[in-house]
Amino acid sequence: MPRSSPMIMTFPEFRGFTRKLILWNLGVFFGLIVLSVFARGLSSTIAGYLTLNPVLVLHGYVWQLVSYSFIHGGILNMALEMLSIWFLASYLEGIHGPRWIAELYFLAVAGAGLTAVALQLIFGGHLNGLPVTVLTGSFGGIFGMLIAFGVLYGDLQFMMFPFPVMIKAKYLVAVYMLITVASLFIGDRYSAFAQLGGALFGYLYIKAAPRRGVSFATTEWYFGLRNSFYRWKRRRAARKFEVYMRKQNREVHFDSEGRYVDPDQRKHPRNDPNDKRWMN
Repeated sequence: MPRSSPMIMTFPEFRGFTRKLILWNLGVFFGLIVLSVFARGLSSTIAGYLTLNPVLVLHGYVWQLVSYSFIHGGILNMALEMLSIWFLASYLEGIHGPRWIAELYFLAVAGAGLTAVALQLIFGGHLNGLPVTVLTGSFGGIFGMLIAFGVLYGDLQFMMFPFPVMIKAKYLVAVYMLITVASLFIGDRYSAFAQLGGALFGYLYIKAAPRRGVSFATTEWYFGLRNSFYRWKRRRAARKFEVYMRKQNREVHFDSEGRYVDPDQRKHPRNDPNDKRWMN
């Protein structure tokens, strides 16, 4: 889609990583609700282990840096977050693929969690007189995707249905950021700092990560290293075999990649079907 073309705010396709992420969130949310009907204490205990508590993270509960994003404060908050994920993640996934959007989202989620832990270390449990509380919700990951959308596709225009108003993505993202900054002074400072941390980590990802994502680049590096090792073993075995055959008064030859060279081709290279020097 061209960067300057309008984009109407209709429901995008429900597929891929975006669908899995939303279903995971819905499953955890309603699973805890159903469990609370039969065992309220157990449901609260599970939610407590998944919610991000900076003090517990500092004592080894590191999974909370990601698991908190699956815990939501209420049905309205959860619905707003899932709709935001649907619109943002589905569009970015359609261009960059599921692996890229998964890395971006979970890095931003972890970045928001690390920001919350940093606040605990810096302010010791209080932020300008307000207690530092637990962190829940997916807004850390959502803000990471918002930043990616604004930086990569800032000139894309939206029609904010049902209002006949067109607005560019970068201005829409700027509005969200200004609201969050305002919350630092008149709202929930703790959550606002965490969301800005998610936005920062999202920005760092799109600036530093390879075009197809970190995991894809790591996989390519690993298989490239493995193949280089196998080629080195083949060349080493070929050299050893040449030495052995010389001791047997026989000559064998291998090319630079360790592949056997037929003696007839060495004497008559034009018999090589890949040799095209005769065309010159």
